[in-house]
Parts: sequence; structure tokens; C-alpha cells
Amino acid sequence: MDKAEILARVVEVLANSFDLDPDQIQPTSHLFEDLDLDSIDAIDLVVGLEEETGLDVTEEELKAIRIVQDVVDLVHRKLGDE
Repeated sequence: MDKAEILARVVEVLANSFDLDPDQIQPTSHLFEDLDLDSIDAIDLVVGLEEETGLDVTEEELKAIRIVQDVVDLVHRKLGDE
């Protein structure tokens, strides 16, 4: 899976899980400020991605996520480690 495919899936998960307009979700969108997610929403996002990809995300990795691209990079890196 390349970064473009991961981004498309992350946008889909964000849009469906949090009732967001997919057109407003950009790689530079800040999860908390731009998309109005809170820390519980961020955990829900990661759990959804973990279930879909089978990847495990540590608490430290979760704390480092600020923008959509951070999520894409994390998933891409973890898929590469597999």
C-alpha cells in the first residue's frame, strides 16, 4: 500500500467515523484544530486503523499524531516494518 492509498483510506475512515466532509480532509489538516477531533476521537481513529490493518500503535506513537499526514506516515512506516 503506498502513501496515496493510505491517505485515501484514512480520509474515508475520518469521514465515515466522524461525519466529516472528505473534501475538507487534507494531509495538512490538524486533527484537533481543523477537524475538531478530541483525544478520544483520535484513539477511536487509531483503533479503527488497527482493526483494519492489523497494526499495533503504541501510546507514544499516538501522542505524536497531530495532522492527517502523521497518520499516513505512521501506517506507511508500520506496514513497511511488517
